[in-house]
Amino acid sequence: MTQLQRRLAEFAAARGWEPFHTPKNLAAALSVEAAELVEIFQWLTPEQSAKVMEKPETAHRVADEVADVLAYLLQFCEVLGVDVLDALAAKIERNELRFPVTGPPSSNCHSSE
Repeated sequence: MTQLQRRLAEFAAARGWEPFHTPKNLAAALSVEAAELVEIFQWLTPEQSAKVMEKPETAHRVADEVADVLAYLLQFCEVLGVDVLDALAAKIERNELRFPVTGPPSSNCHSSE
C-alpha cells in the first residue's frame, strides 16, 4: 500500500496537483468515484449484478472504478496521515466486539458502521 501511495503522490507532484489534493477535495473525488461504481449496478437485478464480471465491457468498467475509488482513498489517507491497513484492522476489531457471534450466521444485512 505504501508503494502505491508513493506512486500516486509522485504522479500528482509531477503534474503540480498537490495544492488541489486537500482532504475536502479528495473526499469529494472519492465520493464521485464511488457513485460512478454504483451507477454501473443502478438498474440491475441482484442476479444481473452478480454477473457483471462475466462481460468484458462491464468488467473493465467495474475494475476501473474500483481502481479510482482505491486511488482517491489512498491519496486521502496519505494527506491525513491515516494508515489505511491499521485503520481497517482497528475497525474490524471494534466490529467483532460490537457484533459477537451468538449462533449460526444470520441472513440479515451487515453494517460496517
